[in-house]
Amino acid sequence: MAGTAAHAVPAEHRPDRIEQVRSSRRQAGRRGRLVLGGLLVAWLLAMVVRTLLGDFTITVPDFWRILLGTGEVAGGAEFVLLDSKLPRAVAGTLAGVALGASGATFQLMARNPLASPDVLGLTMGASAAAVFTLVVLGGSGAAVTVAALVGSALVAVALLTLSASRRGTAPTRMILVGIALSAMLTSVVHWVLLRADIYRAHEAMVWLTGSLSGVTWPQIGLLTVVVSLAVPLLLATARELHLVELGDDVAAGVGAAPGTVRARALMLVVLLVAATTSVCGPIAFVAFLSGPIARRLLGGRASIGAAALVGAVVVVLADHAGAYAMPDVNLPVGVVTGLVGAPFLLWLLTRERAS
Repeated sequence: MAGTAAHAVPAEHRPDRIEQVRSSRRQAGRRGRLVLGGLLVAWLLAMVVRTLLGDFTITVPDFWRILLGTGEVAGGAEFVLLDSKLPRAVAGTLAGVALGASGATFQLMARNPLASPDVLGLTMGASAAAVFTLVVLGGSGAAVTVAALVGSALVAVALLTLSASRRGTAPTRMILVGIALSAMLTSVVHWVLLRADIYRAHEAMVWLTGSLSGVTWPQIGLLTVVVSLAVPLLLATARELHLVELGDDVAAGVGAAPGTVRARALMLVVLLVAATTSVCGPIAFVAFLSGPIARRLLGGRASIGAAALVGAVVVVLADHAGAYAMPDVNLPVGVVTGLVGAPFLLWLLTRERAS
């Protein structure tokens, strides 16, 4: 009897339990692949809707003729596609990928679904620096981009420094510090706008709403380089970020230094947020929305890649809705995402309180 008890197999090491775990992992993997495939299809459909439909419809053959330069297309379709529809669709995709990946990364780091670059002040840091350069210094183009990067980086340094404690970076403290910094920087933006002339103030306000209407191909090229470099690096750190999500002690115990992982991820997020904000302005709620939506699609698992695709779908469709949902009214994409994101935030807060 004693010998039997001594050689009892722990429950977690029993063959039936091991097979259950393996089966659960296989099911999660299949669901993940299906969700990613579905999101890719949704993005492709969103791109088709944004580039071909609207008040000026472009046929599929005309689309390929214009894109490949293989024939004449009448009626101004080439100008509409290459100077309006296509750049906005491509910029919306890049901005959505950048913001979606950034939001999911922040939520993993802070272990809180309410964390995102706009809630924690990174977006407002980029906006305040860019608006100051645009209005007070009279800068444009590269100067605004550099200013947005510097502003976002300063907020990131402040987040890491002010939220640090003896046991590492406290997630709750990081959120509180980010909210305080965001409020302070919002006041800075208002002060800059108050001292600007009417033309500059109007230009800054259009930019602050988040808009794809004035995006150019050189700006798209810059955003493409940043997204193609930073997002794969974020995906490569996903495993370490998931360990950090389990807690600093657990992460440190398996060799993933929480401070180093957060600093590396935060640097990539700063780059993505600053580049996106400098090109499109602060598009509200996309970084915040994408992570929770992806998590629900995946049955509770977080995924930076899925959140990036959700962000792309949201921005492209929101830009199309803003352009054509109301006759004779062209709403900036940031207004549409704000109108959708605010109720979602209230719903999520209600769910958090109930749980």
